[in-house]
Amino acid sequence: MNDIFITLIFIWTVVFMGLLTIGGYFMFRKFLKRMPKEDGKSELDWQDFYINKALPLWHEDSRSLLNELVSPVPELFRNVAKERIAGRISKIALDEGAQKIELDHIMRGYIIATPKRDHGFMKKKLTELGIDYTPYNEYFKYADDEKNKFSIFDHSELIAKEAQK
Repeated sequence: MNDIFITLIFIWTVVFMGLLTIGGYFMFRKFLKRMPKEDGKSELDWQDFYINKALPLWHEDSRSLLNELVSPVPELFRNVAKERIAGRISKIALDEGAQKIELDHIMRGYIIATPKRDHGFMKKKLTELGIDYTPYNEYFKYADDEKNKFSIFDHSELIAKEAQK
């Protein structure tokens, strides 16, 4: 009886430490995104800035499409994904001086802000919605990559540099 109790305590300790480690990992990643960069603003500050500045450009049809595109994301992470994608879409629209957020802005922002590991799910969702993503294939290389970490808001500069070559 005593051996079973000690074994259960050991198993519970291992499980508990594992859960703490996983939670700490995600909290640390969020902390890093809140750290200010060279310009004094963090990744999340820039994301909020672009979303707030572009709010008048978002119309009901573009909002509903964004909500539909993030629907495959688990509910726990959906708001974070939606804000990240909306921030990228907003930056693209603002950089181009758009009067309204169109499908073109949504597609480019959606592709760039979606991590490469999720592109299969993204393509499946776009196919379900009847949206042809082949004209945007060149933007897949700018997508967020775990191995090559950089801000999703730096992509405009990367695209402009490649266009000049």
